[in-house]
Amino acid sequence: MNENKDIIQEVKRIDIKSIEELLQSGRLEDCGEKLDEILDEVNFSQIGSLVIRLYVCMDIYVAAHTFAEKIGISNECFYEHFGIADDIASKLTETEDTVVFLHKMIYDCIMWRIESAKESGKSVIASAREYIDNNYMNDELSLLVVAEAVGLSPSYLSAQFKKKYGQNLSEYIASAKIAYDVGFRDYRYFSQIFKKYTGQTPRQFQNSANICP
Repeated sequence: MNENKDIIQEVKRIDIKSIEELLQSGRLEDCGEKLDEILDEVNFSQIGSLVIRLYVCMDIYVAAHTFAEKIGISNECFYEHFGIADDIASKLTETEDTVVFLHKMIYDCIMWRIESAKESGKSVIASAREYIDNNYMNDELSLLVVAEAVGLSPSYLSAQFKKKYGQNLSEYIASAKIAYDVGFRDYRYFSQIFKKYTGQTPRQFQNSANICP
């Protein structure tokens, strides 16, 4: 009796934040290993009770379902893959079956995340440039502000912006502000004219001349 009580206490300490982090940033190649490490923390393979296994499973199921909704996966699609919460108990009568189920759920959610990022990445980067074009007159505009506005990390946004447009995002912001300061309201046109006559972007000229923004 005391042994079962200890197992229940271990289950209650499962770290759902680790599951959420795995879903948000885990890699396909080692997500199974990471999940096993999380399950090992509660001695999952030693849990003989179906009720207790479901206790662990439902926490992970809810985290995965919530994550899938955030990245645009419909309830119908999620249920088609993993069933509704009330029905999954029949799939988890054995510990091995439960582990296989959890591995597939985590793997598929990460795959959905990767596919979603590929589909939306270009439009998000375009949204970042549009945000700059609409707000370059704001003195507080910065990489951090733009990244927060479009929901990406500053480092990822900066790298993807450079990849798509061939220009650092911070440089784009600085050049837009220069255009605004000299009276141009269309930064892209100003930048084209400026480079035509100087051979440099406004930001490059600013740096070479050691001019403070």
